[in-house]
Amino acid sequence: MSPDARACGVLLHPTALPGTPCCGSFGAAARDWIDLLGREGIRVWQLLPLAPTDGTGSPYSSPSGSALNPWLIDADDLVADGLITPADRDALPGGPADRLDPVRARERSAAIATALRQRWADQPREGRQAFARWEQHQRYWLVDHCRFMVARRLQGGRPWWEWPEDLARRRPAALRALVEAQSEALQEEALLQWQLQHQWRRLQDRAHGQGVRLVGDLPFYVAHDSADVWSRRPLFSLRADGSLVEQSGVPPDYFAATGQLWGTPVYRWWVHRLTGFRWWLARLMRQLELMDLLRLDHFRALESYWSVPGGDATAQNGSWRASPGRSLLAGLWRRCRRRGRLLDGDRLPLIAEDLGVITPAVEALRDRFSLPGMKILQFAFDGNDDNPYLPANYSGDRWVVYTGTHDNATSLGWWRDLDDGARGRVAAVVGGEVRAPSWQLLEVALASSAELAVVPLQDLLELGDEARFNTPGTTEGNWSWRLSRSVADMAGPLHGFAEMARRYGREVGEGGRRGDG
Repeated sequence: MSPDARACGVLLHPTALPGTPCCGSFGAAARDWIDLLGREGIRVWQLLPLAPTDGTGSPYSSPSGSALNPWLIDADDLVADGLITPADRDALPGGPADRLDPVRARERSAAIATALRQRWADQPREGRQAFARWEQHQRYWLVDHCRFMVARRLQGGRPWWEWPEDLARRRPAALRALVEAQSEALQEEALLQWQLQHQWRRLQDRAHGQGVRLVGDLPFYVAHDSADVWSRRPLFSLRADGSLVEQSGVPPDYFAATGQLWGTPVYRWWVHRLTGFRWWLARLMRQLELMDLLRLDHFRALESYWSVPGGDATAQNGSWRASPGRSLLAGLWRRCRRRGRLLDGDRLPLIAEDLGVITPAVEALRDRFSLPGMKILQFAFDGNDDNPYLPANYSGDRWVVYTGTHDNATSLGWWRDLDDGARGRVAAVVGGEVRAPSWQLLEVALASSAELAVVPLQDLLELGDEARFNTPGTTEGNWSWRLSRSVADMAGPLHGFAEMARRYGREVGEGGRRGDG
C-alpha cells in the first residue's frame, strides 16, 4: 500500500471460503478468490489472524502466536502433492459445508496429520531434506508449539498451569520424557505446520502475481493458555504457579459499566526491554513473513495499557501503566529496513487499530511512525457534528476506512436496527434516500479521503445479521459463517465494487496475470 495511492479491498477470512467440509481452506476456493480479485484489479485482501483458535473458535485468543490454524489445511492439495493418498482423503471425517464446524474440523485436521506421518517414509529424499531445513529455520516457535499441543491433549485439554508440576514448569527431565514418548505425535504437529505454511506460501505467490496485497491481523495480547506463555513465563505477569499477577482489559465506559476483562497476562515490559524486545520482534516478523501488511489490534496498549489485578472478576480496579511502544516500534523499523520490508516513504507495514477512546499520546505514537489509523462508518451517525468517524472530519488521508469489521453487525443488519433519527443522518451523508444501505455506505467509504477503503464481503452481498461473523461479549454462534455460493458467483458484486472504486479515484488495476496454481 503506497502512501500516494488510494486503494480498496475486501475483508474475508479463509474459514468462510466454500467448497470443503467443515471449514474453508488454503485450497482451490482460495486460489479462485485471489484470481477473482486479480481479474477485477482489487488490490487488497484483508484476513483475520490465521492462528489456531481457542475453544470458542476465536482466532484472537490462540494457543500459539506463530502457528497456522490446522483447520485450513487442504486435503485435495495434499493428494495432488503426493503427501497423502486418495484413500487417505476419502477416509477423512466429513462435515457440513454451510457453516464452520469446529469439532469436525478438529477431527479432520488430526486425521490429516496422522496420514501425513504415515506416508512420510514414502516421501522422496529431497522432500524430507526440505522439511528438515524448514524445521531448523522455524525452531524458535515450532518446537514449543508442538510440545504444547501434544502435552495439552495428553492432559485432557486442561490449561498448562494445571498440568503435573514438572511439565508445567518445563523441567528438562519432563520435556525429555515427553519427546521420547510422543515422537510420532510431535512429528505430526510439525508436518501439519509445514504443509500449512507451504500451502499458504503458494497463495502468497499467487496473490503477488495478481497484484493483490495480503493484510493480516495480530492480537496485542497472547492467550494465558498458550505455548508462548508456557515456554516464556518471565515475559508475562505470572506467579510461580502460573496464575495471573496482572491481567488485561479496558476500563469502564458508557458501554460497559464494569469495563472489559480479557484474562490474558499483561507483559513484563521491563524484561522485554532487557532482551531488546526479542520475542516481540520475532512475533511481528513471523507475521510479516506471512503478510504484506499487518493490522495491530489494540494499538493503544503500545502507549499505555489497562492492568487489572489477576484475581479480579471485573476490570474496574485496573490502572493505566506506561508501555515502551516507541522503543519497540523503532526496533521493528530498523529490522524491517534491514530486510527491505518498509513501505514507500520508509513506513512500517502496520495499520494501527486505534478505535475507542484514544488519547493525544496514542495519536502521537501512531503519527510518529506515520501509521494509518482506522475509521468505522457504522460509528459515524450518533448526531455529533464532530464525530471522528464522519468522513468530513478525517484529518488527512492516513486512514483505513471500513463500512464495518468482523466485530460489527453487517451493514444491512446495522441499518435495520437504526432509529429514525440515525437513519435520517445516514440519508443526509449519502445524499438521498437510503435504498441499498450496504452499497451506499460503501460509496461513502470509497469517496472519503482515506488511503484504503475495505468492505466485508457480507456487505457486498447485502447480507443481514445471519451472516454476522462475531458478536463481542458472546461465545455462541460466532466465527462460523461461510459462503453458501461458489467464489465464481462473487464476480458480479466484485465487478460492481471495482467500478465504483474506479469512479472515486481508487487504485483499481486492469487485473494481474492469471496464476497457474
